[in-house]
Amino acid sequence: MNDKVVSERVNALLAQMTPEEKAGQLCQFFSFTPNDVAITDEVAAGHVGSILVVRDPAELDRLQHVAVEQSRLGIPLLFGFDVIHGLRTIFPVPIAMAASWDMEIIEAGQVVAAAEARAIGLHWTFAPMVDIARDPRWGRMVEGAGEDPHLGSAVAAAQVRGFQGSAIGEAGRVISGPKHFAGYGAALGGRDYDEAEISDSELRNIYLPPFKAAIDAGAGNIMCAYMTLNGVPATGNHWLITDVLKREWGFTGFTVSDANSAYDLATHNFAKDSADAGVRALNAGLDMEMSLSVKSSCYASLPQSLAVGAVSENTLDDAVRRILAMKFRMGLFENPYVDQTQVNAVLGNPAHRVVAQEAAEKSFVLLRNENKALPLDRTKLGSIAVIGPLADSARDTLGPWVFDHDLAETVTVLQGITDKVGGEMQVAYSPGVTMIPRLNPSFFDALPGLQPAARVEVDDDAEILRAVELANASDCAILVLGEAQNMIGEAASRSSLDLPGRQQDLLEALIATGKPVILLLMSARPLDLKGAAPDAILNIWYPGTQGGAAVANTLFGDAVPGGKLPFNWVRSIGQVPLPYAHMKTHQPKERENRYWNEQGSASYPFGFGLSYATFAYDNLRVSKPVVALGEAITVSVDVTNTGSCAATEVAQLYIHQRYGSAARPVRELKGFKRLTLSPGETQTVEFVLTAKELTYWSAAVRDWVQDETIIDIMVGADSAATLSASFEVRAP
Repeated sequence: MNDKVVSERVNALLAQMTPEEKAGQLCQFFSFTPNDVAITDEVAAGHVGSILVVRDPAELDRLQHVAVEQSRLGIPLLFGFDVIHGLRTIFPVPIAMAASWDMEIIEAGQVVAAAEARAIGLHWTFAPMVDIARDPRWGRMVEGAGEDPHLGSAVAAAQVRGFQGSAIGEAGRVISGPKHFAGYGAALGGRDYDEAEISDSELRNIYLPPFKAAIDAGAGNIMCAYMTLNGVPATGNHWLITDVLKREWGFTGFTVSDANSAYDLATHNFAKDSADAGVRALNAGLDMEMSLSVKSSCYASLPQSLAVGAVSENTLDDAVRRILAMKFRMGLFENPYVDQTQVNAVLGNPAHRVVAQEAAEKSFVLLRNENKALPLDRTKLGSIAVIGPLADSARDTLGPWVFDHDLAETVTVLQGITDKVGGEMQVAYSPGVTMIPRLNPSFFDALPGLQPAARVEVDDDAEILRAVELANASDCAILVLGEAQNMIGEAASRSSLDLPGRQQDLLEALIATGKPVILLLMSARPLDLKGAAPDAILNIWYPGTQGGAAVANTLFGDAVPGGKLPFNWVRSIGQVPLPYAHMKTHQPKERENRYWNEQGSASYPFGFGLSYATFAYDNLRVSKPVVALGEAITVSVDVTNTGSCAATEVAQLYIHQRYGSAARPVRELKGFKRLTLSPGETQTVEFVLTAKELTYWSAAVRDWVQDETIIDIMVGADSAATLSASFEVRAP
């Protein structure tokens, strides 16, 4: 449906609407209970534009029939849901997908998620989360792409393409709603929901680019953040929503609040009361309010605010137009209902599980591999001990933010290993220690689908001894440690990076046996191992439905790890935040010695990840020594697989600007390419740097600039790359 037709249909419908019906289109409500009378009555009255958290196709269909057949104008509902990393088929958590640095598999994963969501009757996902996270205390880093705006922008665009396809309304796709606009990942102390104070330079250069990339990819919705940004709540921030998002960037989709965040403008001591909160949110540019209940809706009072002149009819109509346009583009007026006969076939599609396993295999990051401990040689092993509280936890294998999963089909690490080699060698198991509960419980633990795994409680001292006995009796110990899935995510910030409970004791006891110990870390933030050095460390994140099968393939060499860290892996909590892209500042040579008690560098740098192969980089060259302002330049490098197996490498290009109108970071990622090489094979990788990559927001001039300067280039396997060249940028 072209823009002209959409506009004509929207205007024709808008002309028939009362102020109450207009306000209704801007109201989104949670519906936790099937056949909820209050919600049903509001839908029938035309006072609801959207419903969220319903995932039963029959209930979705029932509500849609009420909207279409009982409301005066028959306007269909938009159904939204948090489809973050899968609906029935659960993919690795988003930060794990980012660690693949593979935009094709990231897009493919969200194609699957969209197909399953649309099949049950959903139209819109509150994803991707594109907040940059540089403080690992913040639990919601699990939902994003890490600390870097270039990688984050690429991942954001890939997810939007996966969810939406080439245009809004494409069959089997859903509206993508990037969140949380903006600066949510910079919460003070890493404490979820706390305020963010961000300079204009950081905001423009670091936190906003992934949102802009998502919009350029066609995102139809943007969710505003809970917190205050530089003293002004993001949900009521006119500069952010209207001046930047809608005017400067030309965003034509619609905005939505996070849960109750418009109503909470009064909680922030920003708005006088609920009615004033609705006025200030709408006037700031917020199109739709997400409310926990009808009683907590501040947009329900918009007709009264319109009557007294607190909001204008033009402002109200602009918001309504944006919502109606989405409904027309999604084809809801023609096809509002669910085809329930197709639901099971789509949700059970085996091809979806194949994609999920491939995604997991591509996401794993090999952090340590002493004496080529991995891959394991199954011909030389007669027994394996699989140990750890997360080794056989299906719920934790899936990770947080999943609702419609099937635990029965989830492959744990223990099951994956047993399925692969249990017929040819002995596989013993011990939980090792008890996974401790949270000190402060999460309210999400009570929500359907988000309940934590049933705790397996053991006598830690006795079970550690038993685990040591199993390790001593086995040829190899596979140790699965980390954080339970409810220890990360929303409302899951943490003041420590230690292994929870007695896991550190278990790790050290097993290393002391002298037997080969392979540590699998199930986590989405860097963990402090206190210097413990197992033979190998493989970060498996929360790998999803097929996680255990992917782990087994990787352990035994049928898959080769090629993931790269999307953040600096700090040594301890005292270092955070520690972004790789920092300024040079005073006495740069002493930077790693600024803490007197420990080394100041990261344990593993941004972009780091080992392989079962090795790679050599050489013959770095630039297409010309001098370029004019605005002119592109090509950077080339030869990458050779110097190992003995075919493997994937991610070649990364970083730049450093030597001087200009403002100081720039010591290095910034500006290009990357994932390539697969056979043993001995060499490929030439080309990167094109355009003016876009060389332009930045300068706090000195409060604008985007490209300077006449010298640009240093570093290319290699991670952000510590040493192969370098340079070129000069001059005015034409």
